[in-house]
Amino acid sequence: MKHLPFDRPGRFWRGNLHTHSTLSDGRRTPEQACAYYRQAGYDFVAITDHFLEQHAFTIADTRPYRTSGFTTLIGAELHAGNTEFGELWHLLAVGLPLDFPPPAPGETGPLLAARARQAGAFVAVAHPAWYSLSEADVQALGSVDAIEVYNGVSADYNDRPDSWNTMDVLLSRGLRYFACATDDAHFSPARHDTLRGWVMVRSAELTPEALLSALKAGHYYSSTGPEIYDIQVVPGKSIFVRCSPASRIFVTGISWRAASVYGPGITEAELSLEGISSPFYRVTVRDAHQGRAWSNPIWLDSE
Repeated sequence: MKHLPFDRPGRFWRGNLHTHSTLSDGRRTPEQACAYYRQAGYDFVAITDHFLEQHAFTIADTRPYRTSGFTTLIGAELHAGNTEFGELWHLLAVGLPLDFPPPAPGETGPLLAARARQAGAFVAVAHPAWYSLSEADVQALGSVDAIEVYNGVSADYNDRPDSWNTMDVLLSRGLRYFACATDDAHFSPARHDTLRGWVMVRSAELTPEALLSALKAGHYYSSTGPEIYDIQVVPGKSIFVRCSPASRIFVTGISWRAASVYGPGITEAELSLEGISSPFYRVTVRDAHQGRAWSNPIWLDSE
């Protein structure tokens, strides 16, 4: 449970980890995209353009758009090889060096993911539900940091924004990943793909280095609306949650096992773990507008 962020020093910073610009298939320049999120009240953003030959393998240098109250993470959406169903891999890599080399001929998705992690990046499996990425594909990637469990653009692209089922099945098999929610913003007028999903990262400083370290340690939660203020665990007994006004709070474990409380505008609850024995749990807060916030998985055997 060392990755629970709520008792850690600092504060929560709001950010979008998945954003496209005119350097690939987005509709706004990197400067415009950064300005959009800064003006929307975000604390940081990662411009993650498609790292492909047709886009000159470009990684956006967003350092000029940092201010005293807003920062950026350097990243890209990486592609290589073929998945089980013959698609290009989509791998979200945040915290890449600007000189990250293009994929070598024949480099597979798993090899590319490993190389990105070795370069220091936070690597997430991008939108598995969007392109029917198989569980075997995800497992083949090995030790990646996270699964993108909510992808905003997919809601209006093919109605597949939610990848929690993939995550839950793999957690039930004993694999360990953090979760992240993103916009995958392209700024397309045909799709509502901004301000839909984000991460709240706990850090003492608003610097790229501190944010990246917190992401890799799991010191954050994800949201499409609600806020989570605190989660406290009494192993084998209960989980206490404090949050913004919600209509229901869940603790979910392996298979169908779950507990929940509900009511108008509830802001805290203690949920019993009796009868839902599980090697892991996660908390979901759902508000009256169907917005949701999710903790990272909580493993009771520590790390």
